[in-house]
Amino acid sequence: MTKLHLRSAALAALVVMASCSSNLQDEPARSDTSRDVTARQTNLPTELPPMRAFTMGGVQPVQRSNAAIAADFLDLSFELESGRQLPVLTRFEGPVTIRVTGRAPAVLSGDLNRLVGRLRSEAGIDISRVGPNENASITLEIISKAQLQKLVPNAACFVAPNVSSWMEYKAKRGTPETDWTAIRERSRMAIFIPGDVAPQEMRDCLHEETAQALGPVNDLWRLSDSVFNDDNFHTVLTGFDMLVLRAYYTSELRSGMTKAEVATRLPSLLARLNPNGGGGAPAPVSKTPAAWKQAIETALGGRTPAGARRSAAKRAVEIARAMGWRDTRLAFALFVQGRLNLGVNSDVALASFREAEAIYGTTPGNQLQAAHMGVQLAAHALSMGNAGTAIRIADAHMPSVQRAENAALLATLLMIKAEAMTLEGRVAEAQLVRLDSLGWARYGFGSESDVTERLKEIAAISPRSRG
Repeated sequence: MTKLHLRSAALAALVVMASCSSNLQDEPARSDTSRDVTARQTNLPTELPPMRAFTMGGVQPVQRSNAAIAADFLDLSFELESGRQLPVLTRFEGPVTIRVTGRAPAVLSGDLNRLVGRLRSEAGIDISRVGPNENASITLEIISKAQLQKLVPNAACFVAPNVSSWMEYKAKRGTPETDWTAIRERSRMAIFIPGDVAPQEMRDCLHEETAQALGPVNDLWRLSDSVFNDDNFHTVLTGFDMLVLRAYYTSELRSGMTKAEVATRLPSLLARLNPNGGGGAPAPVSKTPAAWKQAIETALGGRTPAGARRSAAKRAVEIARAMGWRDTRLAFALFVQGRLNLGVNSDVALASFREAEAIYGTTPGNQLQAAHMGVQLAAHALSMGNAGTAIRIADAHMPSVQRAENAALLATLLMIKAEAMTLEGRVAEAQLVRLDSLGWARYGFGSESDVTERLKEIAAISPRSRG
């Protein structure tokens, strides 16, 4: 399936409540004042430090009941994002191999090795890498962003069945061979990822598309602890995701099973794999209505006029309230509403972020989502000259961001903290924090120009840039 190009929905853009920008695009929102910030104000070193990358994961254990997980498993496994039903469960039967073709950056190889190791140890899948010229169950082909989006404009990356190359996919696109509903067992999958984007964006695609090549091909908005959610907050496979993949490849299940057959086996299967989750049959869930999904998709649509996007976000919030939700769907709608009201209605933006943070903060397992709200609130505190508040907010959210391996968000929080420390006169300490942020920024944002621009945006927020 397709990873939508909604990167900014999860990667909170650097904001200031008085900013003139209200974009919710793929790149961070830019403040016009950032163009006037000098290298002296940003304290930018003449040479950026080496790129930093995560080496140790901090996967959180699953915190929901097995009954709820069973319902999620069925909805993820027997339905496509389009709403079309899948008649049977499909997976690879036997050992799985994965290869990389195309011009892959060196950093991607390390990320793939870590992912394969996790899939083996946490999901129990017999998966290994093979050379680029060997036949493989899964082919990871690196192409350009322009190539990918010329064919699939709204996709950041995607996976396709029964093909092993970009050329083969283009030839078979739209035929029964690439129709997910016609598959009865998986034999070949191809993942297409752009190689000219930030390392973090490549890694995010790698995790979600590999997981879908192996297991579920659907996304559910109601999931708050999974990459199988188009909100894109979680971009590295979570404890829930690994549990689902482990269940996929247990001896109790096999390709060709119907939904009813799988549902019968799930209670005992999950009780064995996740003994702390209890037992029970799949629990009823609150379905997400099409009207809410359409409102969110319109609000996130980059080509839709700004006014129509704000109206759509407001409609999504209203639908969520009418449904009686106090879950992550209301919080995400509030987040989108807040983002779209930056520089247009600061009161609405700030209130939306605060309410979303409160919902995420009181929902188990949603610390990462709360951190995305926190970066907005920290930026606002900095813009108001409340350096201590900005530092407190940034420090509170950094542990969850590090566990989630989100280098871009971590770099942004560190940059805000450094600017706040500078505002307090702690210049030497601030420079050390700033240098730390730049190593993470190189992984999270990619090019030196993007890293520099982000640093300028932070400096533009501070009152000292206006003084």
